[in-house]
Amino acid sequence: MAPGTGEDARRWLAGRGVRQTGDDAWTDDERPGRRFTTNEIAHSRAYEVFTDDHLDAEGQVRPAFGLLDLLDDYWVTCEIRMADRGPDGPLPADALWAGYRRRLEAERDAEPVTYSLWVDWFGDRSTAATAFAQVLGRDLERLRDGAAPALLRRARRVLECSGSVPWPVKEEAYEAAARLPALHGALFKALSASYHDFHGDVRPEAALRLLSGLELAPDTRHLTELRLVLAEGHRNHYRSPGAWDAAVRGAS
Repeated sequence: MAPGTGEDARRWLAGRGVRQTGDDAWTDDERPGRRFTTNEIAHSRAYEVFTDDHLDAEGQVRPAFGLLDLLDDYWVTCEIRMADRGPDGPLPADALWAGYRRRLEAERDAEPVTYSLWVDWFGDRSTAATAFAQVLGRDLERLRDGAAPALLRRARRVLECSGSVPWPVKEEAYEAAARLPALHGALFKALSASYHDFHGDVRPEAALRLLSGLELAPDTRHLTELRLVLAEGHRNHYRSPGAWDAAVRGAS
């Protein structure tokens, strides 16, 4: 079995007296007689991967992502980010971002990973460019007709949570996605989030051009409203709070 899997993490926890007894039930030998939720285990144990003296830095990253697979809890991604940004960081970049890419490509739900990108990595201007390049931007040449389903799955997920990424960082990726009908739905969500997210970043003229070329159902929810606010030059919902309401009235 490949390193950094959920089963590796399960064995790592068992070595510390932590065992799963049900779907959301765990025991911990340090506190006998009590049952813990998965979230409680994430909060109480995930950080220990990065204090394990038996593992080097790269060796810590693998079981950390294994814990993410096993626990499926956003808090594990918080511990990974804190380890990378903390006094003992950064973590080895190859291992860190390979862990994100692998889970963005997997068929299983990736909600903790995409939430981590959206809230933490993309929402922080000091990390947004690097994170976006690592999870999508560097692979744009591979993003074409006939691209592997796993890559398209990763691209779709990254696009949908990329609203806060600065426009100059993501524009090339949006252009690439516009050439692939399979990604048009995700690109529409990306453009919408670029306008609506609190830290969203959109250039109205460029976004409107992209939007106009998308193959979308005519009744796509809020398509008309987004076109209207972009055509009027609005860059962000929170900078012009009344613009969206006016567009809704205009579309009705």
